[in-house]
Amino acid sequence: MKKGNELLLLLFFLLFTNSATSQEIIAHRGFWKTEGSAQNSITALMKADSIGVYGSEVDILISADGVPVVNHDATVTLDGKQLRVEETPFNILRQVKLSNGEPLPTVKEYLDAFEKCKKTKLIIEFKPHEKKEREVELAQKVIEMVHARGLQDKVEYISFGIHFLHLVRQIDPQAKVYYLNGDMSPGVLSTMGVAGPDYNYNVLFQRPQWVKESHELGQKVNVWTVNRSEDIKTAIDLKVDFITTDEPLLVKEILQKQ
Repeated sequence: MKKGNELLLLLFFLLFTNSATSQEIIAHRGFWKTEGSAQNSITALMKADSIGVYGSEVDILISADGVPVVNHDATVTLDGKQLRVEETPFNILRQVKLSNGEPLPTVKEYLDAFEKCKKTKLIIEFKPHEKKEREVELAQKVIEMVHARGLQDKVEYISFGIHFLHLVRQIDPQAKVYYLNGDMSPGVLSTMGVAGPDYNYNVLFQRPQWVKESHELGQKVNVWTVNRSEDIKTAIDLKVDFITTDEPLLVKEILQKQ
């Protein structure tokens, strides 16, 4: 083969590899679909780190007495009764057990465990509260705890609440925060200083142009919660940056085959 042809092939290979999108996996509520684990448990966080995914997502709220805690829903069930997290003191919330037997964890305990993670980032979802002052208290306390441990480069934030987006930008202008609700274009998010959209797969499958627009604006795109093989492949083809999933090993397998 002539040297000129070899050079052309090399250039083509470099252009192709540089244009390929490297997609990352975020374990939704940690890697909980494995033995001994549970959604939003500390075990799920450590399991996510053990399989080397980009991020482990976790949901947080604040108790009535100001303790940031890990829980997805606005309520918990204890002794057959439903209790609102933000109206319940921590000593009561502490009695709640996760499905693997762990007690409902505090954010402090979660961050203490996260300090031991070697590969995975923590993706903290601020859950909306009834009162805005509780959201302010939660954001300030959690971001302060993250900075006190020197973890700010390993933590990213997400929320359905616009108020939380503004709070994160105010408290830590360098932090990455993504919007979950799916009702704003990349252009609008750009004016708010948001790192990008983090939308349900149905939103992005119906508006694939938003992925391209986000990238043109220098944003990253996450899609949630993608669990079926056909949806995972569609998300990959859309060239999203992150895939949030309850099936991190399946996504990893499909990405490797791609």
